[in-house]
Amino acid sequence: MRIGDAAAAAGTTPRALRFYEQRGLLPPPVRTASGQREYGPGEIERVRVVRDLLALGLTVEDLRGCADRLHLLTQDPPWRCGSTDPGAGASGIVGRRLAALDAEIDRLAGLRESLARRAAGED
Repeated sequence: MRIGDAAAAAGTTPRALRFYEQRGLLPPPVRTASGQREYGPGEIERVRVVRDLLALGLTVEDLRGCADRLHLLTQDPPWRCGSTDPGAGASGIVGRRLAALDAEIDRLAGLRESLARRAAGED
């Protein structure tokens, strides 16, 4: 399927598909004789996985670090990341992102507490 149809099937835009390809998250697709990109079901599923991971808070740079293993998440059943230890290779990406989220939650909780005290006239 051509880039417009593939993007629609994956719930994204042709621009995003080209961006994922440029960043190494999506392998270069097969090209037609006229040079147009051709995508199959495997590429569509991979784009869905990338979008899901980005929606969970991982960054493009995080995903670039494990792009060679993203296909494992398209299997049925999907491969599990396993460790959340920040020093554990590819799965360390998840651990680092969880730690960053925990730090942000702590920061926001403290900010909320300070604002609530000030609103109550306690500060």
